[in-house]
Amino acid sequence: MTFKHLAGWSAALAAVALTTTAVAVGEGGGEASPIYGVTIPDGYRKWELIAPAQEAAPLDELRAVLGNDLAIKAYQDKTLPFPDGTVLVKLAWKHIQSPEFEPASIPGAATTVQVMVKDSKKYTTTGGWGFGRFVNGKPADEAQHQTCFACHQARVQNHDFVFTRYAP
Repeated sequence: MTFKHLAGWSAALAAVALTTTAVAVGEGGGEASPIYGVTIPDGYRKWELIAPAQEAAPLDELRAVLGNDLAIKAYQDKTLPFPDGTVLVKLAWKHIQSPEFEPASIPGAATTVQVMVKDSKKYTTTGGWGFGRFVNGKPADEAQHQTCFACHQARVQNHDFVFTRYAP
């Protein structure tokens, strides 16, 4: 796949992400996540795409990570650690085969909206990050939120606990 095709796929996924998610979850605000008190940010669907991703089995998901202006600037400037006020939103859908074009993957049913908020004073015990995982606009239970930081800490401590890399 050429870069041109990848860029086109990324733009298409972002467009679908913005459209599909409007039906799957409510816009911003709402209930806060347990432990961290993170909510779905208002206006996040208008944020820039940081990168798309495809998760293999057992999740079999297509994902798109969006970021607020601080996140985009930090990625573009290669700033680590991310500055306080950075917010990342990951949208996820079941990965399905396109009915129109067999080699293509398209988003199926929405699965989650996940949010990371950087506040180094508020979240001192979790690397400066607060986490929120939402299903149908409602926060997942406390047990799921207890796994967030441990996973990030074990795998991406050297990248300020953030998995996503910028797709130019």
